[in-house]
Amino acid sequence: MTNKSPSLKLNIIANYASQLYVTGVGILILPLYIKYMGAEAYGLVGFFAMLQAWFAMLDLGLTPTIGRETARYHGGSMSALMYRQLLRALTAIFVSIAVIGGLGLWLFADIIASKWLTVEILSLDVVIFAIQIMAISVALRWLCGLYRGVVTGSEKLVWLSIFNVFIATLRFIAVFVSMWFYGYTPTIFFIHQFVVAVIELLGLWLMAQLLIPNKKLITEPIGWSFKPIKPILKFALTIAFTSSVWVLVTQTDKLILSGILPLDEYGYFTLAVLVASGIMVISGPVSSAIMPRMARLHVEGKHDELIAVYRISTQLVSVIAGTAAITIAFFAEILLYTWTGDKEITESTSPILRLYALGYGVLVVAAFPYYLQYALGNLRYHLIGNVFMVITLIPMIVFAAIHYGGVGAGYAWLGVNSLYLIIWVGYVHKKLQPGLHLKWLVRDCLLIYCPVTILLSITLIVPIESTSRWFNLVCLIVISFAAIATALLSASVFRKKIFYKIKSYL
Repeated sequence: MTNKSPSLKLNIIANYASQLYVTGVGILILPLYIKYMGAEAYGLVGFFAMLQAWFAMLDLGLTPTIGRETARYHGGSMSALMYRQLLRALTAIFVSIAVIGGLGLWLFADIIASKWLTVEILSLDVVIFAIQIMAISVALRWLCGLYRGVVTGSEKLVWLSIFNVFIATLRFIAVFVSMWFYGYTPTIFFIHQFVVAVIELLGLWLMAQLLIPNKKLITEPIGWSFKPIKPILKFALTIAFTSSVWVLVTQTDKLILSGILPLDEYGYFTLAVLVASGIMVISGPVSSAIMPRMARLHVEGKHDELIAVYRISTQLVSVIAGTAAITIAFFAEILLYTWTGDKEITESTSPILRLYALGYGVLVVAAFPYYLQYALGNLRYHLIGNVFMVITLIPMIVFAAIHYGGVGAGYAWLGVNSLYLIIWVGYVHKKLQPGLHLKWLVRDCLLIYCPVTILLSITLIVPIESTSRWFNLVCLIVISFAAIATALLSASVFRKKIFYKIKSYL
């Protein structure tokens, strides 16, 4: 064990580099799936992504818990024996749930294929086999969460970023090599995903073994007991509930629409939502880096440094993810046409993309009080807030999705997340850090968003849409860079650094 902290800046940069690659390659490759496999087969791919999210409900708060406890171990708040006992107990739980969950999904594959999904072109046997392979792959990928938590809690995020790039390349690009040899069918696609899931689990397991304390250094027997879990049970169950709420909030619309829409239309819907969810993905590297760091700063009693990390990270997320959300909302049609080259897809999915992009833009900053509570080890307010979120959002999404389809779900998603940010986040800040909320909301969020919105509004004066996808792409790139530059100059922490650099060169 070492007390030396890895570079937070390096961790965030590495996370962003890998996430940009993983998200970018995952999104850019989607039109090729539809082109070579067909829209209905891609609907199965979207259903696969949704199953992975719903499977996360079985996590019981264990993945973030092992990440936090790993950070505490490296911070000197836990002995090697206690940590190994905790890890062994959590491993037993993870393996048990993976077996039960994967087996259950396998057994219901026939019912899902014949009774839930609306299949029109694909063979029912092909769909059933695909769902069975999904069941195994989802269980394996979920099991990766345990070892990913160990790596994240140890702040070995540079290695994890490189590994994520490798796995993404296998998952999104190498699959075309497999299909080129054996056929562009759902069967080949999902068998390939199963092999990648095995490789991912093995790689994370091997790295975790290098980070956990060596058994030879522990004089007492580790044993098998669930007692080490008891002290953190309240924290884990709170995270379990909030994680389940997160799945319900983000995936209920997809579950409902998977049973309402034909599989090919569902594929188009998931395509639009996946682009919007990239906004949340590109904010993920910051949360992955700051959560263990903030937990460690709290243990070390460095509260001012903790708040400083919190506010700087908010500005960073506002600059990158917030600007992306606003830009996508302004130019949804041009973005979709440039990406797919299909006018029909563009017209049907752009309203959904616009609403979901704004909703995720709100969510990336509304999630920050959770990071603060995670570091303090008390998720009481997050728990209460998520109860209200369930009570309001789930019924609204169900009603809107059933009666108004994807657009209705998008309005419900944006509206409830906006109310959560306005009402509940302010209350949590008042309780945990009095005097913070107004400065956080205005200086770290609104003063970044407003100039970007004004800039993009001005660009609408000159129409840029063209039949040339390359021309549209160049325009989008120029506008995006201008929006990012505006956001950087609007963020106080980055503006000071930029002016300091300029002054040093003069």
